[in-house]
Amino acid sequence: MTIAAVVLDIGNVLIEWQPERFYDREIGETRRRAMFAAVDLHAMNDRVDLGEPFRDVIYETAEAYPAFRDEIRIWHDRWIELAQPVIPHSVALMNRLQSQGTPVFALSNFGVESFAYAQTHYDFLHAFDRPYISGHLRMAKPDPAIYAHVEANSGIAPENLLFTDDRADNIAAAKARGWQTHLFEGPQGWAARLVADGLLTEEEARP
Repeated sequence: MTIAAVVLDIGNVLIEWQPERFYDREIGETRRRAMFAAVDLHAMNDRVDLGEPFRDVIYETAEAYPAFRDEIRIWHDRWIELAQPVIPHSVALMNRLQSQGTPVFALSNFGVESFAYAQTHYDFLHAFDRPYISGHLRMAKPDPAIYAHVEANSGIAPENLLFTDDRADNIAAAKARGWQTHLFEGPQGWAARLVADGLLTEEEARP
């Protein structure tokens, strides 16, 4: 099937997103485990991804859990340190796809303010042919509605979209709509998929 556009997740595809790893370095694994057991920080972040105000959500959560107040505030105050490092090979693959004429869209669960902040650090986040960011859309993966929005907005049939994401539930939702999919487990596997689909040559797909 012809691929008319490639659709990329951002977290753990273009930029590593491992908050637990960051907190292990900052406060130690024992304290981090206690905090994540007491506070559903990923649910907190889901609210941001659905368009609620970045600082307000995190600071509100911090006040609700005074034993971890300072550590929770870090999620906002030092957020860019959570959203790193870049995955250079993935970014190179994105650039090469676009240079060969293949449109590249973002489809990412990301807050409005946090995405704008990330764009000040990572220029490639300005380069998508179409960015579909959950905070702006007020819907998030794996809700089928966000995939339907991409189809309607881009005018591209599901079977002509190739999507990669690191989460199996997000991939399953896209596959259920007829998208072509690739579960991202590292840039090498993604590069091989792009070669197999004829979107890049082996030379173009190298790091």
